[in-house]
Amino acid sequence: MKKNKKLLILINDLSFFISHRLPIAEAAITKGFKVVIGYGEAKNIDCKYLKKKNIKIKHIPISRGGINLLKDLITFIQIWNFFKKEKPDITHLVTIKPYLYGGVIARLLGVPCAVSAISGLGTLFASSNLKSKFLRLLLYPMFKFAFNHSNQKIIVHNFDDSNLLSEWGVLDLKKVLLIKGSGVKPSKLRDKSFLNEIPIITFASRLIKEKGIFDYIEAASIIQNRGLKAKFYLAGDFDTKNPSGLNLDDLDVIRRKGHVEIIGYQKNIQKLYSISNIVCLPSYREGLPKALLEAAVAGKVIVTTDVPGCRDAVIPKKTGLLVPVKNPLKLADALQWLIENPKERIKMGKAGKEFAKKEFLLDRVVKAHLILYQELLNKIK
Repeated sequence: MKKNKKLLILINDLSFFISHRLPIAEAAITKGFKVVIGYGEAKNIDCKYLKKKNIKIKHIPISRGGINLLKDLITFIQIWNFFKKEKPDITHLVTIKPYLYGGVIARLLGVPCAVSAISGLGTLFASSNLKSKFLRLLLYPMFKFAFNHSNQKIIVHNFDDSNLLSEWGVLDLKKVLLIKGSGVKPSKLRDKSFLNEIPIITFASRLIKEKGIFDYIEAASIIQNRGLKAKFYLAGDFDTKNPSGLNLDDLDVIRRKGHVEIIGYQKNIQKLYSISNIVCLPSYREGLPKALLEAAVAGKVIVTTDVPGCRDAVIPKKTGLLVPVKNPLKLADALQWLIENPKERIKMGKAGKEFAKKEFLLDRVVKAHLILYQELLNKIK
């Protein structure tokens, strides 16, 4: 491969890039790529941290919260100018607005290679309300155009997402590449959960309704009303740009009910999992949730919903339990069984750790991306 090929990664949130894509960018640099990041939000990220790693960054006003025609037109123009100035050899487009707007622009500007990463179809496809239906109708032509670059791969974390888009008529399955999540590192922390006098059940995710937060809280209430002893942790940060995001008033109501202990955002998720006995995520739809992959690699039994993405993170009845979506009673039943069968949950946690080592480790994910970049570059005449 020629040196100094330019990889441009477009993403709506710089913190998401660092938590889910930074190792890929670092590996690409070691292979001779110049790496440029276009990002929408930075939150509390120190941009100097990336510059020291020889990663060029550029802020683009990408709003994650719904569609505003004027703001999104400005976003589109700025992405256009960004691509035109940087002249990338490969664009790697992560999350919905980057892979839609960036996908259209990559085709129009003749960018040689395009990678579009679907990390989950989110509220737009999880919801069946009139607003979501209208947005899907409105965005259909853009999806179809953005996913039909002549030299492109579409990365999915589960085949349910690609099959849905194929049936919708916007995606050729020949373009699809399955990569199981964003990768996790083996846990180096000593498991301390055996020290718990009563089991700790942990929910760790962004605080949005579609993650099943209220189903989790209701299940905790059912468990407590049955007289079972267990601690329920609720960990996660706000996502105010998401229309289903919780706010401080919501947390106050949850706190007053007393069914779960709100512990806020946890920077070191492995430390939290090291003291947890069970990890629970009753989400409505996912790509392949990193929270569950982190739980598996930490040797924790998982209880999650039988929906796209979540079910791909477990081997049912071997590394975790699947329950119907939006069903707190069945969720409580599954949690109760694990509470009452500690030997089984330990056995399942160990099996989950072996499963994670085989399927979800970071090195494997990084290698798959580098191979993909090279395959696309090889097709350039």
